[in-house]
Amino acid sequence: MDKLYEYHDNIIRNINNQYFRFLINKIDWNQRLIAIKGSRGVGKTTLMLQYIKYILKSRKDSLYLTADHYWFYSNTLFDTAVSFYKNGGRYLFIDEVHKYPQWSTEIKNIYDGYPDLKIVFTSSSIIDIYKGEADLSRRLISYELPGLSFREYLEMNNLIKEIPAISLSEIQKGAFDYVEKILNQVRHPLPLFKSYLKTGYFPFSLREKEESTLKKLNQVINAIIENDLAMMEAYDVKTAFKLKKLLGVIAESAPFKPNISSLARKLDVSRDTIYYWIVLLEKAKLINPLMAYGKGVSTLQKPDKLFLENPNWSHSLKKDVNIGSVIESFLLSQLLNANYKVSLPEKSDFYIEDLKLTIEVGGKSKGSKQVENIENYLIAADDIENSRGKKIPLWLFGFLY
Repeated sequence: MDKLYEYHDNIIRNINNQYFRFLINKIDWNQRLIAIKGSRGVGKTTLMLQYIKYILKSRKDSLYLTADHYWFYSNTLFDTAVSFYKNGGRYLFIDEVHKYPQWSTEIKNIYDGYPDLKIVFTSSSIIDIYKGEADLSRRLISYELPGLSFREYLEMNNLIKEIPAISLSEIQKGAFDYVEKILNQVRHPLPLFKSYLKTGYFPFSLREKEESTLKKLNQVINAIIENDLAMMEAYDVKTAFKLKKLLGVIAESAPFKPNISSLARKLDVSRDTIYYWIVLLEKAKLINPLMAYGKGVSTLQKPDKLFLENPNWSHSLKKDVNIGSVIESFLLSQLLNANYKVSLPEKSDFYIEDLKLTIEVGGKSKGSKQVENIENYLIAADDIENSRGKKIPLWLFGFLY
């Protein structure tokens, strides 16, 4: 165990408190079993380590370990937890839990056998953690950490401070005072917003130049398809190649209206396989499917449109991006990450079911033709700095979380 404590101390030593992601204050840390989910690179490990160091104050009864540590070549997770508990341990933090075989079974046994031991774990393998959640149902509280909002991106770059997130209801009212407060700190947000759309969704972009970030984004996509999705049955090199091809087809014309039969022929697989792969790509945070308003949701139901999960994917997958596609991808990701229920309206771009609100995306010259005869609507304009009646600056939707 001394090796694990030494590892814990070395990792914690390098963590700073320059910036805390919003989720650190949303998590109920008193729960006995907590999962922090999210795509690769969004900052799950940093969040967990910051909690240990700055909120728990690196208490002697806490231990951070990663599930692929060589310690587990000859020791089980269960036995490690028991030994830690007998030595006074009460807070166990497990990073990248999916890298340990049968992790959900052993965590279940730890949970049931040691009621006053709290466990927090993270996983980048979205597919595997969904399976684990099923095994740990009724015991587990799960949280999802998305990529950076535009607000967080500006905060992490020390360009704004003390500006809380805003609700969509407040944006509907114009949020003039709120926008003025932002513009007092960032006089011209549009160039910064353009940079965010290209490379700012992941925290690692703050340490990298643009070219390096784009390369790293491609590496993340490859790791998700080649490693994380490898958990699915009958997965091989051909499957990975076809999934990349499917993602490429979606990226080429996103928002993509899928023709399932055509995709099945192109990739030489069944229609059911295409449906299944779309679900996997959604769970892996590579795409966001959108259903028409009023349509039920099932695995074998065709989405009406497919969007890339965040705007950075567009720039990493294509040299010549369609800005219309990028800004729609951005708006949808921010709405979903802020937990709004979004569907595709008969007219216009997005329908927010929670607020019965229609949103049309466009530029400053965008008219209201698409939303005529609709009373409750907004136009999200990508090239204005301030609100003008029903026309709201698109970048402001990046302040929803």
